[in-house]
Amino acid sequence: MTFEAVLFDCDGVLVDSEAITCGALRDMLDENGWRLSLAECMAYFVGHSVRSRADLIEAHTGKPLTDAFMDEFYRRRNMRLDNEITAIEGIHDAVRHVHDRCEGRIAVASGADRFKVEMMLQRVGLAPYFEGRIFSGHETPRSKPHPDVYLAAAAHLQVDPTRCLVVEDTPVGITAGVAAGATVWAYAPPLVPTEVLVQAGAKHVFAHMNELRLYK
Repeated sequence: MTFEAVLFDCDGVLVDSEAITCGALRDMLDENGWRLSLAECMAYFVGHSVRSRADLIEAHTGKPLTDAFMDEFYRRRNMRLDNEITAIEGIHDAVRHVHDRCEGRIAVASGADRFKVEMMLQRVGLAPYFEGRIFSGHETPRSKPHPDVYLAAAAHLQVDPTRCLVVEDTPVGITAGVAAGATVWAYAPPLVPTEVLVQAGAKHVFAHMNELRLYK
């Protein structure tokens, strides 16, 4: 199939950030009485915004999820990301290839806040490819698993969502892409289970970014 535009998720697709972000969150949850391993924390929170899991956090800590907690989490998260963030292996060549083949019609559609996305892309050298085409679920009526952020990105590119390829890595994100009407490919590095990605609606699962090739 020929795609007219490609819409990328950010965390886990463009940048290797999930473990860093969840590490900061795990530490804060531990300080508030909910002890988790990093793997457990990632299982609960990858693909979700922290605020969307407020009920879960409050049930395990016995405390309300306050703005002060979120401000401190963002501070710690941003500091760690700034120091530790790396790009997904092979993503620079993949993005360059897709950018050329789609004549610049690519965008980032993330469930994360804009500051985080822009900071990470700048840090790993991907920002120039997406300048003016970064969309955050924090700025749409609903975030993933709803399709709003993908619909906003497609509308900006003036491409029908059914002609867009979405690149995702979580069931939550895949659900959002499918709901938007796009074709979704799932990135799953070796040893990452793929069944849930297919069940969520991914049409293709690939293990390395050099497999992200679009043919006219």
